[in-house]
Amino acid sequence: MSIDPNSTIQQTSTKQVLRWNQSRSKQVEDELVIEEPLEIRVAQQSLIVVMRTPGHDFELAAGFLYTESLIESVDDIQIIAYCEDTDSDSKQFSEFQNIVNVRLENGFDLEEHSGWQRNFHANASCGLCGKMTIESVKLQVDPLTTDMSLKQSLFYRLNDKLREAQSVFEKTGGLHAAGLFSENGQLLIVREDIGRHNAVDKVIGQALLSDMLPLDKHILMVSGRASFEIVQKALFARIPFIVAVSAASTLAVDLAEEGNITLIGFMRGQRMAVYSHPERIKVEKTENLVGAIS
Repeated sequence: MSIDPNSTIQQTSTKQVLRWNQSRSKQVEDELVIEEPLEIRVAQQSLIVVMRTPGHDFELAAGFLYTESLIESVDDIQIIAYCEDTDSDSKQFSEFQNIVNVRLENGFDLEEHSGWQRNFHANASCGLCGKMTIESVKLQVDPLTTDMSLKQSLFYRLNDKLREAQSVFEKTGGLHAAGLFSENGQLLIVREDIGRHNAVDKVIGQALLSDMLPLDKHILMVSGRASFEIVQKALFARIPFIVAVSAASTLAVDLAEEGNITLIGFMRGQRMAVYSHPERIKVEKTENLVGAIS
């Protein structure tokens, strides 16, 4: 399987902006996040085009295929590669291509997956009611079975760790991040992207390509809100804890409850809101908690 040669590609670019401070203005260079389309093909058949921040494109493709239930394991993938530059006489590989092709071990026929396409576009545009959407997910994957429980002090440390690892956000302030933590609170994988779902797919894709799945002893943290799609992706990867810096949607909470996932929102400092399955969070005495956080 190919290793993503695009993992360290440029993710920011400078632009001239006019900054105002009350009645004064100043022309300065500002560093912005790069946003470009990525076309994901399977067996040379165009599957989808996503807007993403370049980098870790193979992980994004693998994670997307896995969390959309189009593959079941890393063994289903034969190779992931950028398409050749067909406009070049030399046909040399260009790492700046925005087309990724995935070849599967057992082949792929897009017409056989037309139902997936209809479901995906319906989910993306809220074309299905919440109950129908959750039922469609339940038909594809079972709820989690886990006895994992964690102390609340562990969750209070995650936000700072994820924030410190957001190198591109530090420059631009314009990227989402997703981080995969161990049950001991160690940050194992962090990915940034202009799209929250892309960041999650990149994390799960890296875990898939590293043969780490299922992630049933891990925590997923996202820098924004928790949506239905993020909970769905975590459910496929078998992640029992999701932590979000911001709020959760009603459908995300419903799916987390149905999928047996502990969903946490508004993780800020030593405060959090637990939306589902709070029984997995161990309560500590106040005097012990202060020492654990400091």
